[in-house]
Amino acid sequence: MGFGPLRVINEDVVAPGKGFGMHPHRDMEILTYVLEGSLEHRDSMGTGAVVRPGDLQYMSAGTGIMHSEFNPSATKPVHLLQIWIEPDKKGLKPKYEQHTFSAEELGGGFHPLAGKQGVISLHQDAELFAARLKAGDEASYALKPGRKAWLQVARGAVEVNGVKLKAGDGAAVSDEKKLVCHASEALEILLFDLK
Repeated sequence: MGFGPLRVINEDVVAPGKGFGMHPHRDMEILTYVLEGSLEHRDSMGTGAVVRPGDLQYMSAGTGIMHSEFNPSATKPVHLLQIWIEPDKKGLKPKYEQHTFSAEELGGGFHPLAGKQGVISLHQDAELFAARLKAGDEASYALKPGRKAWLQVARGAVEVNGVKLKAGDGAAVSDEKKLVCHASEALEILLFDLK
């Protein structure tokens, strides 16, 4: 648990009509990425939203926030990744954002979602990218000196610099200049560029 400022990636499957009641968080950057189904969110700032595949939900918990997450479907489970990143400062004002990315925005190579290059800003020197590749496609990412990366396979299978990974696998990457990802089958991967 913990790779640089990346604290944890929880992969959850929530049954129809189930979820997590109101619970607190503080001093954490929380990103939710839904793979299948939908997730209903409510929080103490008055936000109510539904997060679906293609959406990235962001909460900066800061000085403290209460929130609940619930699967509103009566028949389908929701499959999601919830990511916690430690902020660069404590005691920030809580904040909520949500953005929808089209299939075109995520297709082909690595596309910025959050961080300096992404549409959602983070209180940390971290970048989040996503890629959806077809079988046989290749995507590469150059790491600047002193940076490391975490690669999370959301679905499908990939070979990264000669190492084979499948859905649910994560790879901690240090001392590499470039990541070359070859899709063994249709896939979706998240890449974190970290200090």
